[in-house]
Amino acid sequence: MAGVNVCIKCSMFIFNFVFWLCGAIILSVAISIRAGKIGQEILAPGDADLNLFIAVNILIFVGAVIMILGFLGCCGAMKENQFMMILFFVGLLMILLLQVAAGIVATTRKSKTEQALNKTLLINARLLSSTDENERVFQKAFSELQEELKCCGLVNGASDWGSNFQHYYRTCECPSNQIPCTKYSGKTIYKQSCFASISQMFSKRLFIVLALAFGLAAIEVLGLIFSIVLYCQMRKK
Repeated sequence: MAGVNVCIKCSMFIFNFVFWLCGAIILSVAISIRAGKIGQEILAPGDADLNLFIAVNILIFVGAVIMILGFLGCCGAMKENQFMMILFFVGLLMILLLQVAAGIVATTRKSKTEQALNKTLLINARLLSSTDENERVFQKAFSELQEELKCCGLVNGASDWGSNFQHYYRTCECPSNQIPCTKYSGKTIYKQSCFASISQMFSKRLFIVLALAFGLAAIEVLGLIFSIVLYCQMRKK
């Protein structure tokens, strides 16, 4: 019987360490989306009706709570603390229910989120041609981003820059024939606008986080089972 108890404790510890690690990954990826250049400087100025970062903010919260629960589960298993195991079980159950609810909401509102993202990018495209000093930060950030993504302009290409093109054309310049290039205002620039690249990058990162979150659901069910079994073993002592 003692050997079974030790096996359950070790399994619970390993599970919680992996669980904590997954929480850390979700938290780091979600924060990178929220605090990255695309999130903080490119999408933020938009005035879309739907907050594009609601899902990301929820995942930051979920990732942080998962890390806390993983630590709590490890301590509860090693010290055989019944109170910690109860807290772990309740917290894990709440996170599981929250993930299921968030998944349902994300699925039903996927089209609205995509529309909101497109609307935000369309609004921000107008800022590129603005001569207002307040928009310089956005223009500089986008200029660096289009060089990184090898594109020019946000929606309609270089014409999005308007009269500002002469100030920022260097990051639009197409250095080789390996990438589709075009001529604009006497300059050889990237032919593709950044609209599709930004949308794909944002969606790809968000998909990775959501995939991790849903993958955790199966692990969380195992965690609930382990915690119940270990708690029952503690009560028998």
